[in-house]
Amino acid sequence: MKTKIVLTSIIAVTFASLSHAAEPDIDKGKKVFRKCKACHEVMKEKNKVGPHLVNLFGRQAGSMEGYKYSKAMKAKGADESLVWNEETLDLYLTKPRSYVKGTKMAFPGLKKEADRQNVIAYLKTFSKTE
Repeated sequence: MKTKIVLTSIIAVTFASLSHAAEPDIDKGKKVFRKCKACHEVMKEKNKVGPHLVNLFGRQAGSMEGYKYSKAMKAKGADESLVWNEETLDLYLTKPRSYVKGTKMAFPGLKKEADRQNVIAYLKTFSKTE
C-alpha cells in the first residue's frame, strides 16, 4: 500500500513539474532575447544586421520589403512556403544553419527548449496576428 501511495505521489509531482515547465514565460523570453537584440529589433520596424521582428508571426520567410535576405532564406519562403509560427521558429531557433542551409544568420541557436519557447512567447507579443 505504501508503495502505491509513493508511486502515485511521484507521478503527480512529475506531471505537475512537466505542465509548469511547458508554460512559456514572456519575462524569461525577454532576457533570452538579449542574445538577439544586437541584430534584431522588436520595438519598431527598423532593420539592423538582421530583419526586424515586428509582426513576425504569419510572415513568409524572406519576404519582408527593405531587407536583403540570403538566397537560401528567400527560397525557403518562396519555394517551400515557410511561414513563421511557433513550430517553425522553434525548429529554426534550435539550429538556424541546419534549418535554412545558407542563411546569413551567424547565431548558432538556442539549445534549451525552454529558452526557445520563452523567446517565442516574447516575440509573439510584438505580432498582431499569427
